[in-house]
Amino acid sequence: MPHQQNRRQFMRHVGLSAAAAPFVLNLPSLGFANNQGARKQRIIIMFSPNGIVPWNYWPDQEGEAFELKRIMKPLEPFKDQTLILKGLADKMQGDGDRHMRGIGCLLTGIELFPGNIQGGSDTPAGWASGHSIDQEIKRYLQSKKETRTRFGSLEFGVLVPERADTWTRMVYAGPNQPIAPIDDPYVMFKKLYGRMKDQKALQSVLDDVQKDLEKLRTHVSKEDRHLLEEHANFVREMEQQLKVAEENDGKHAVPKLEPGIKEENDNMPRIAKMQMDLLVNSFINDFTRVATLQFTNSVGQARMSWLGINDGHHSLSHKPDKDKDAQEKLTKINIWFCEQMAYLAKRLKETPEPGGAGNMLDNTTIIWTNELGKGNSHTLHDVPMVMVGGGLNFKMGRSLRYRNEPHNRLLVSLAHAFGHRIERFGNVDLSKLGPLPRLT
Repeated sequence: MPHQQNRRQFMRHVGLSAAAAPFVLNLPSLGFANNQGARKQRIIIMFSPNGIVPWNYWPDQEGEAFELKRIMKPLEPFKDQTLILKGLADKMQGDGDRHMRGIGCLLTGIELFPGNIQGGSDTPAGWASGHSIDQEIKRYLQSKKETRTRFGSLEFGVLVPERADTWTRMVYAGPNQPIAPIDDPYVMFKKLYGRMKDQKALQSVLDDVQKDLEKLRTHVSKEDRHLLEEHANFVREMEQQLKVAEENDGKHAVPKLEPGIKEENDNMPRIAKMQMDLLVNSFINDFTRVATLQFTNSVGQARMSWLGINDGHHSLSHKPDKDKDAQEKLTKINIWFCEQMAYLAKRLKETPEPGGAGNMLDNTTIIWTNELGKGNSHTLHDVPMVMVGGGLNFKMGRSLRYRNEPHNRLLVSLAHAFGHRIERFGNVDLSKLGPLPRLT
């Protein structure tokens, strides 16, 4: 009988509550099951704006025997888990200036719509005409029970302007559907943990699930009863976790944020640390396996006063190469961004993988990227792409060079790394050759 009904009809027939739905999905004899997954692969895409200083960024050597230049020196402790990709190009043409196309096409790999947002001397443009690769991966993971998480993806920001325009958005749910990052750590905290405060309501749900599992015993095959017992054990474990969360300091359950930090320029380092700590904690609790971390925005004008730099970042990026003072300041700014990546990697590496061997960096890849290859030339060639971690099963500890390859091919490779075998992503012509070679 169960195979002739959909899950909702079956649950009404048996008298189960909605809380039992995740457990019903996993019973093979009812025809609603999914296969169990392997390790928990995760990805973080980190963005900083306005290009880099090439001679202080790209290694001179290719292969495994490479040396990290000044900007990437903070990654030295993770060199054997680092992969540097030079020679990728954002080849999107059409409307919008290069800052707009740089961030709007970075993860979508597709052109911007025509629009009324004017940038520089180029034609005005609108939002991206497709969804971003992080959302593609999210949809794939959320389509399977064994990889489904509470949020699917989380979008973190650090001092992203309140205005909504093509310069401030890199994540898209679909054409004309930009997703705003949450750049207030207190708002992100509430999103992650607000519902956890209602312990009594959650306990009531768990009680209902226990009763529903008892009802199911008479409707499933003998072979599936061991799965019911596993589900019952899972519910009991959740109940125990609630008790532990109340009794201990909440180190991995609900983190404590430094109170009263305002979203102001000079607080950027503190806000960044709070956001990164929340991001790591969301992985620990398996709230998501896909995250983005956006520092300011394309043409961002942050003033890195904590580095002794009071010039706006974007203004500095327009200075010529011969302006040594400006290039030194830009180098220091990018070193600071690299230090944020290194902090994330350190937090993940020092955190044991929940329920498994190794640490969380073994199963997570951080990608640091930018909307431009170089600020004063506004080039979309040699778009910065640096990876740290083992989440994508790429061969790490290398510096690779390509010859002006469309970055769409890397986007396809990211999906393939999760087992999602798409043939194209974004612009069809630019991704027709499939995934980027030499990554594995």
